[in-house]
Amino acid sequence: MCTVCGCGEGEAKIEGQDHGHDHDHPHVHQHPHEHSHTHGHDHGHRHHYGQGPAHAHAPGMSQSRMVQIEQDILSKNNEYAAANRRFFSDHGILALNLVSSPGSGKTMLLTRTINELKSELELSVIEGDQQTVNDAERIRATGVQALQINTGKGCHLDGHMVGHAMHSLKPADGSVLFIENVGNLVCPAAFDLGEAHKVAILSVTEGEDKPIKYPDMFHASDLMILNKTDLLPYLDFDVERCIEYARRVNPGIRVLQLSAKSGEGIQGWYQWIRAARQLVLTDHPELGASGLCA
Repeated sequence: MCTVCGCGEGEAKIEGQDHGHDHDHPHVHQHPHEHSHTHGHDHGHRHHYGQGPAHAHAPGMSQSRMVQIEQDILSKNNEYAAANRRFFSDHGILALNLVSSPGSGKTMLLTRTINELKSELELSVIEGDQQTVNDAERIRATGVQALQINTGKGCHLDGHMVGHAMHSLKPADGSVLFIENVGNLVCPAAFDLGEAHKVAILSVTEGEDKPIKYPDMFHASDLMILNKTDLLPYLDFDVERCIEYARRVNPGIRVLQLSAKSGEGIQGWYQWIRAARQLVLTDHPELGASGLCA
């Protein structure tokens, strides 16, 4: 069992790969895509999230031992994430980690985004769910390549899973990679995947206090998307209070309001993606228009 969050061990399966994924890695190995050179900057990415130990409890194990195991797991994960980040940096890939609770409209937002940007940008997707390949199949129906990771009893993706998935997915240089994490506002906050940005998606049907109920996630995210705004006339949801809560936790967080269903406000999301991708490509003038669809 993972002592960071209590999820199952050794359950994850990556689509197209016949070996399982051991959650608590006994050793650090080099992913086939890792490069030996590094850049002198980290794009301002925070490697450690959260405000302190998870304080999980296991019968017969002292709290200090639990904390040490948790620190070891997160440290190991950060090594895998660092390898992923070097790969993304070396290849000019913008990797976005989409996080939310179940039912936020994350997959609908993603499929609409793909359908409206696939003629402009080279896109690919890593899908994280506990079971089924339903979401990956929805993504592939758009014509974009997607790979499913089933975490079994696990409640989040980690850097090791994503590194192995990329070995099969092979995202194009200069492209945008969306990582749709398991629906959960707790554990994914602690696990760096090597992404450029975490994007927290919050539906107006969930309640405006989510940012202060789950502060680690919103502290770790660079962007909060307030989704399903077309339902606001029918709900008792205080938009300004929700935004104030998010900025209380993370003063620098950017907030976009949109409806993935109606399309209202969605152009702001697309502009944010374009700007983030352009920032990645400033380090790769040799790519030129690479990552743009013909």
